[in-house]
Amino acid sequence: MSGAKPSRSVARLAAVQALYQMEVSSTGVENVIREFSEHRFDRGIPNEAGEDMTLAAADETFFADLVRGVVEHQKKIDQAVAKRLAQNWRLERIDATVRAILRAGAYELSHRPDVPTEVVIDEYVELAKSFFEGPEPGFVNGALDAVAQDVRR
Repeated sequence: MSGAKPSRSVARLAAVQALYQMEVSSTGVENVIREFSEHRFDRGIPNEAGEDMTLAAADETFFADLVRGVVEHQKKIDQAVAKRLAQNWRLERIDATVRAILRAGAYELSHRPDVPTEVVIDEYVELAKSFFEGPEPGFVNGALDAVAQDVRR
């Protein structure tokens, strides 16, 4: 994920990981933020080229805002995403990682007007590509584009 703000890109990746972790382990928001701050932001993780991309470069304030924001506004975020899913699809049926990506992206679209729509969508599609090789990145692109049409008129 290249771009002008790699620290935000890494923060987005960490936020998706944190949201996923919270969902599968029922960890509280402040505990997961503290865990990432104390134990994860100083470790390297492999990027697409196999090189270590350190989470130390993460914008920790942005990360915390994303995680807290998704949790605080989760009901409205889930409604915004669910409204744009294909008929007979429920958010609960979607893979937990995709759900975390959609929630973080929808939060940014609805609560971070300082970040351009194209940047939000591109960043989360790239994240989806780093986790999935199938149709998921296209699904994330379509869902976030539809949410953007609803929340950023």
